[in-house]
Amino acid sequence: MRTVNEVSKLTGVSVRTLHHYDAIGLLKPTVFTDAGYRLYDDTALERLQQILLFRELEFPLKEIKVILESPDFDRNKALEQQITLLTLKKEHLENLLGLAREIKEIGVNRMDFTAFDTSKIDDYAAEAKAAYGQTPEYAEFAEKSKGRTKEETQRLNMQMMAIFTEFGTMNELPPNSEKVQTQVKKLQNFISEHFYNCSDEVLYSLGSMYSGDGRFTENINKAGGEGTAQFVSEAIRQYCNK
Repeated sequence: MRTVNEVSKLTGVSVRTLHHYDAIGLLKPTVFTDAGYRLYDDTALERLQQILLFRELEFPLKEIKVILESPDFDRNKALEQQITLLTLKKEHLENLLGLAREIKEIGVNRMDFTAFDTSKIDDYAAEAKAAYGQTPEYAEFAEKSKGRTKEETQRLNMQMMAIFTEFGTMNELPPNSEKVQTQVKKLQNFISEHFYNCSDEVLYSLGSMYSGDGRFTENINKAGGEGTAQFVSEAIRQYCNK
């Protein structure tokens, strides 16, 4: 556990900013001491990394909160976007550095302002934001989650994990069996009711993410036991291909 001052020194994020993130529900401390001091564990620091990542992509804090609490947040996709954006920024800085060195060595002998052009960076940041913000599912999720407390969000996430726990008790059955397929429908209905309209197409995409060896796979296997994520993914595939 780290105190708010330790987190600030480690990350470069000011204590005031960390307090603000707490106040708006973006980054809550893991626990409070008896004296009221904030303490953060590694999971909280990982979330802070994700927040800072989206800040680099120029997302508003309100949108970051919605994205991180979305059940289909894809951390790997976000990291790929961050790598691309940082690469573009690196190229931009190298162009500026080259121009500055040229001016120092030979003086200004041409009116070339291409090194100052940030359009590629701006266009990519806009494209990354659009990938999250322009889908009907995202808009519906944002609307449904508006005003939802942290406790309510945690309760919904626990209920969703309970569905995966139930899947774990069925893994000896064929994925296309009636009982398993009924459970898939239960999952689909739960997502539609509490998050966004989960069409068969959206559900199929979620199924692929569940078995993608990322955070989803890890959490689902924790809930239902080793192999549950792959089992759910196959059950969803068969459900959607009926």
